[in-house]
Amino acid sequence: MEWSDVDSNTPILHHSKTPGRLGFALYEVLIGVTIFALGIIALGRATQNCLNASTLNAEEDRVRQLLSNRMAEIQATLASPDAVKEFKVDTGYGVVKLIQKSAPANLTESDGTQLGGINLVTLTAQWERNGVAQSRQIEFYVYRSG
Repeated sequence: MEWSDVDSNTPILHHSKTPGRLGFALYEVLIGVTIFALGIIALGRATQNCLNASTLNAEEDRVRQLLSNRMAEIQATLASPDAVKEFKVDTGYGVVKLIQKSAPANLTESDGTQLGGINLVTLTAQWERNGVAQSRQIEFYVYRSG
């Protein structure tokens, strides 16, 4: 750039005639748009994976809560647990089949004495996720005298 005086009081700035760039080339724009699009796609997939993981976690929590609640009910009841019992519970994520089985624990002391009144209770939750069978199970002992 050069300064020149048209009037002695008014300087004017002139651009020199050097080869310069007036904008971006088409391939530069396409590369930039491609990189941006790949970033958006990756972000979308990451978001989808987070949502799926959150849904699976909520479903698993609901099943654990069902098992925990049923275990508390059995422990709080004064009568001996039923030998076999089935429930179907709609969790909002689908129907969960809760299967309860109880049998004498047949525990013995070190001298061979049979311990009576103790039952081994097995609770099994069964459900389907995307057509694949899922299940969770807990076992615990319940003592009822007499």
